[in-house]
Amino acid sequence: MRYLFALLCCLAWPVSAQQTTADVAEDAAARLQAAERLLRQASSASDRVAALTATVKAYEDGLIAMRDGLRRAAVREKTLETQLISQQEEISQLLGVLQSMSRAPAPVLLLHPLGPTGTARSGMIVAEVTPALQDQTDALRLQLEEIALLGTLQRDATQVLQVGLQGAQDARAALSQSIQERSDLPRRFSENSVQTALLVASAETLDDFAAGLRDAYLAGVAPIRDGVRNKGALNLPVQGQLLRRYNAPDAAGIVRPGVILATRPRALVTSPVAATILFHGPLLDYGTVIILEPTTDVLFVIAGLAQVYGEPGQVIPAGSPIGVLGGGERLNDANLTQSDAILTGTQTQTLYLEVREGQSPVDPALWFALDGT
Repeated sequence: MRYLFALLCCLAWPVSAQQTTADVAEDAAARLQAAERLLRQASSASDRVAALTATVKAYEDGLIAMRDGLRRAAVREKTLETQLISQQEEISQLLGVLQSMSRAPAPVLLLHPLGPTGTARSGMIVAEVTPALQDQTDALRLQLEEIALLGTLQRDATQVLQVGLQGAQDARAALSQSIQERSDLPRRFSENSVQTALLVASAETLDDFAAGLRDAYLAGVAPIRDGVRNKGALNLPVQGQLLRRYNAPDAAGIVRPGVILATRPRALVTSPVAATILFHGPLLDYGTVIILEPTTDVLFVIAGLAQVYGEPGQVIPAGSPIGVLGGGERLNDANLTQSDAILTGTQTQTLYLEVREGQSPVDPALWFALDGT
């Protein structure tokens, strides 16, 4: 698999970018292998969750690298085919000359009707033209060979990609099962499902719901002693591209006090820090929401999930899986012909992230490293 990753990238991208792209692919394959080894060594339920989380992320990295290599190979193949079509007349003339020369007997090629002088002149012309013809012939042969090789690589890589998609799906299913079986996490409170349902039904705003959660479950509960040490540099819950910043209106003109990230279908979402799960489920018009308390009087509101993990009241360690985004991971051949300018076209899902301090939302950039996303 690593050889295929590297070969795809080397063939389909300029020399200046080969090493970087190949390194990304090699790293993705290495992470996958490391996660699989960790999974085989896991014994306890907690270890199994950590190993499966690493496995899912490694699959995601490997699939990104494979799609990138496939897309670049397809773009390169299309470029070569376009070049050949644009040079069709020139190639036809070249092939005609080569065929004429191949059909004529060698002694005839050495004679000229004007005698020795004409023969000498024609020999000089042939001597000058032959290298150019040879160069054009070699260039054409290399292009045709590269097109054939790219086609073979794409067929082989597509099969590997399909296997990877199935492996990622299996890993997510195993992760979900392992989280359900996990029983070693500490709890700060026990949820009353009826009380939570009443809070959801009566809340008109997120402010109301957050205040109700605090009163219902955190009143009298010991505060979190260990605060967040790397505030301002936290990793985002999911790898993606920043689509909307804090308080920026969306296409419908709706302003929300959070950020929106564009990311891939079925991407795994993890907790950036150790935190208490206060709530998860449908809420207002946010869709499926999970609310985390990383430290006293601070809430992370994460919305847009298709599936959530964990139970309210649990204290989860940093990096714990908290959910999966929706969408389907189907291999779309049409997407493989797109240029890198549309590479983010695979990021069809969105995740909403809001940070609340006390009773008020604040810019998530105060907590998370948003630069470069």
